[in-house]
Amino acid sequence: MATFKLLSPSELQSSIVFASPHSGRLYSQKFLESVMLDPLTIRTSEDAFVDELFNSVPSFGAPLLVANVPRSFIDLNRDPGDLDPILIQGAKFLGGKNGRSLSGFGVVPRLVSKNKSIYSGKLNLDEAKERLLNFWYPYHKCLQDILDATRKKFGHAVLIDCHSMPHQCVDLELREAAPPQIVLGDRFGAAASRNVVDQVHMAFSESGFRVSRNIPFAGAYTSQKYGKPQQNQHVIQVEIDRSLYMNEATIEKLSNFSEFQITLSDVIAKIIQIDVNEDKLAAE
Repeated sequence: MATFKLLSPSELQSSIVFASPHSGRLYSQKFLESVMLDPLTIRTSEDAFVDELFNSVPSFGAPLLVANVPRSFIDLNRDPGDLDPILIQGAKFLGGKNGRSLSGFGVVPRLVSKNKSIYSGKLNLDEAKERLLNFWYPYHKCLQDILDATRKKFGHAVLIDCHSMPHQCVDLELREAAPPQIVLGDRFGAAASRNVVDQVHMAFSESGFRVSRNIPFAGAYTSQKYGKPQQNQHVIQVEIDRSLYMNEATIEKLSNFSEFQITLSDVIAKIIQIDVNEDKLAAE
């Protein structure tokens, strides 16, 4: 099973890179036989169809990196050292460094959404290391290579890390009459310059979306690892309310899915054209 697929434009025309690390849905028979969940429940941790929502990206001259491997098997948006000692026999307890895994959502997840256990027993450490070696590291090598090539050509790079969020999560977390439909995460300014985030924010809001920043999702491993605005490399995590385009209970597309894709294509077209050097030009 290939970890990912890279959808490249015929010619690289933009410093914007898009990635979808959680939309993978190729479940091997071996994995399905090892879990205690039914085929629908195991999929609840997916950012289902996010890769399809952004499939117009290459037509705008930008690359789209898409995970094939499912998040419940290996989480590509987690630190490779964040191994869960509760799940993985031989994994070490590292205190705060096990923060995600101890809640069940480490690099090899123990739970899917609504805290449902994936396995009936433990995994051995060799199995976890094999998943990292065969799936996690190849994805991140490819992502690093893309960002390096982009920075070499344009002098900067912006990674749009594409995700989806359960509607209930945002609704309950923020308790607003009109909760955000899009949450942009820049780790409170640590992963991207304000100028870049402002322009991405505007691209969504001009298309009619309610947009908020960092609450309740500020960005995870990818944002922390690759977000280096001082080195002209920016990362913005984009979370889209799943209820806008899919039935969350059945993991099926709504009838408006194609229309929603078109709306997102308009947003993508605006993001592609953002001026990363605007702050520099203003200073000059």
